[in-house]
Amino acid sequence: MDLANTIRKIRLGACLALVGAGGAWGGTVVRGSVWDPQGKPVAGATVRLVPGAESRTGEAGEYRFEDVAPGEYQLRAEAPGFEPVSRGLAVAEQPVAADLRFAQLAARRQTIVITAKTLEPEMDLRNAEVFNRTLFTRDDQVFTQLNAGIDAGQHEGGGKSLEIRRFGFNLDHGGVNGGLKVLVDDVQQNQATQGHGQGYLGALKALSPELIQEVTIINGPFSAEYGDFSGLGVVHIRQRESLPEQFTLRLAGGNFDTGRGFFAFSPDAQHTDAYAAYEGSYTNGPFASPLRYRRDNVNANYTRTLDDRQKLGFRFLFGRNDFYSSGQIPLDLVSAGLLDRFGYVDPSDGGRVKLGTAAVYYSRNFARGDTFKADGFLARSLFDLYSNFTFFLNDPVNGDAFQQHDSRLQEGLNAQYTHPHRLGPISGVLVSGGNFHDNQINVGLYPREGRVPTGVTTRADAHVTNGAGYAQETLTLLGGRLLAGGGLRYDEFRFGVADRVTPARGGIQAAGEWQAKANAAFTPVRSVPLTFHANYGRGINSTDARGVVERPNDPRLATTDFYQAGASSNFGRVSLSADAFLIDHSHEAVYVPDDGSFEFQGPSRAYGYEAKASVALTRHISWNGGLTKMGNAFFRGTDPRTYVAAAPHFVANAALTVAAWHRWSGSLRLRAINHYRLDEQDPSIVASGHTVFDLGLAREIRRGVELNLSLDNLTNRDYYETQNYFESRVTPLAPAMWRIHGTPGYRLTAVAGITLRLRGK
Repeated sequence: MDLANTIRKIRLGACLALVGAGGAWGGTVVRGSVWDPQGKPVAGATVRLVPGAESRTGEAGEYRFEDVAPGEYQLRAEAPGFEPVSRGLAVAEQPVAADLRFAQLAARRQTIVITAKTLEPEMDLRNAEVFNRTLFTRDDQVFTQLNAGIDAGQHEGGGKSLEIRRFGFNLDHGGVNGGLKVLVDDVQQNQATQGHGQGYLGALKALSPELIQEVTIINGPFSAEYGDFSGLGVVHIRQRESLPEQFTLRLAGGNFDTGRGFFAFSPDAQHTDAYAAYEGSYTNGPFASPLRYRRDNVNANYTRTLDDRQKLGFRFLFGRNDFYSSGQIPLDLVSAGLLDRFGYVDPSDGGRVKLGTAAVYYSRNFARGDTFKADGFLARSLFDLYSNFTFFLNDPVNGDAFQQHDSRLQEGLNAQYTHPHRLGPISGVLVSGGNFHDNQINVGLYPREGRVPTGVTTRADAHVTNGAGYAQETLTLLGGRLLAGGGLRYDEFRFGVADRVTPARGGIQAAGEWQAKANAAFTPVRSVPLTFHANYGRGINSTDARGVVERPNDPRLATTDFYQAGASSNFGRVSLSADAFLIDHSHEAVYVPDDGSFEFQGPSRAYGYEAKASVALTRHISWNGGLTKMGNAFFRGTDPRTYVAAAPHFVANAALTVAAWHRWSGSLRLRAINHYRLDEQDPSIVASGHTVFDLGLAREIRRGVELNLSLDNLTNRDYYETQNYFESRVTPLAPAMWRIHGTPGYRLTAVAGITLRLRGK
């Protein structure tokens, strides 16, 4: 026994001697920090130096390895809720500082996790759980879940693209007055030179909420990655590559003849992520003329892991929808009791759409942390919208009903290279890439009786091409307390029009624009959770190709200069952020009813502030909320001052969420806007505001079986989703009147359903 103890002591002494020798020899230190996608430290992350040791990050996200031998290593970080991140590392005889930043949230998280992270005013992230347990009966509900200062409302009760309002500007259907750029897996959803509006977002109706993995929201044109339509922000939706279970089935039904079904199959196979999904829905809505809104969507993905660094994938999407609508009705007739709030004037309004998209994507990770990704898509769509806004104003005999047609073929390519690097003690990430988007469009406007065209007002073949290149650098300085970045982007457009009614009006024009970006985030003291932010970006939005060609001396692109400064803090379970902003538009867009296109008018300015908060009340209960308040929005250089109209100056959202409490999950959500002016000159002509509550509940009754309940407009409030001010005549003999027209919000809508998730992977 004494001999054994002696041997153990000798071995221990030898080990201590070696350790001491290592210290005496000045072994290399590897240290750094781990950050989340918003640049905030991640505590408790596992950091591995391969081959070698393992460490965990502290409260400030820091890690440290001692006495690392020179050589080539792989540095890898993992943390709950994030996709792992890795980079190559060359260790010499000098200390090495290496930071890691998670790029995205984990794809296969199935339980709701309440976290309170500091939110930069520049960017926000929403994960799949926002969408997983909510029963959706209308596609516009996807936007109301984002709580990002976006006010979205329906023109036609369900089938038509949403009207988007943000930062005091009316973006019509998403693409004017700065625009809100929306992408799904890098495929731009805003359709340029569309039959019913520049930047039309109707393609979003083919999106199934259960397939959403994450949503990135950028509050302005602060990223060089995004170009056209990004002036007032970006919503980038990424879909899953696979589902956590092999079989997912959701069936739901409710009032107004509402029914919806979702089915997905996701095989459990090595080196492969895949699914095939179908969504079908139908509703009549609360309208006197039934909506008859039918949607069918087919979605599929196949991703193959070629090796530990490369992935190749394919996506396919097909969607169709058909609907009738009551349109926007005169509210003076509703107030007088002459027309029901859910009544109609022209029962033939509505539309029908078919669209399909095929896409391929490829990504590769390199040994030193560089990444390359590329994707391409081909899309085809057919669109017909039947509208009648002014009824008998212009043609008392036949009426003013018209058909808008859009037949479109789109192709697109995107490529991006990300290069982490060091400049002495400074770490940086350089992102560079390019985009190409091509549109071949047949667009027309036709008078009609019922749904039968009776003539041709305009008809043209348009060809719109957009190519762009960009680069953006982000540097981490002062030990991670200062993040500073800048970017530059250039877009070139070619607008070609062959007019099939008046050939002389056709032609080809071009336009290009540089866009600069700059941002900084500074944390004065690491021990104090307070970060100051400043962002600037120039965004662009194009106009209808027909307007560019027919009015060659007018501006071809509008710019948006967006300035933003604020602060954010995260202490314990509470996160707060606030910022002030100033927005300058070079031109506002004005609709031209004669041909359905847009033209630019004078410059405008808006300013205001935003505030957001998130509180984890308990492990299972959280509250979050936000508001956007405009100080003013007006046309510059006008005397007397002319104000920008048709958008609220106050938008608020809030949600109280219960997660995984005795198998219960749910949320009570609020959305509110104030009343707002509808006329640029007369402040007495205003749209009414509203405050609406929605409730969603889910109860897991056994593993893989869940009951769902959704109550939209919980208090059954009477309100209008959209309101506009224009002249109309409701019958051939009635007087023509300027009046407010509106689309009513749904009454209390109750939908119950069951969700089955079978054969987990």
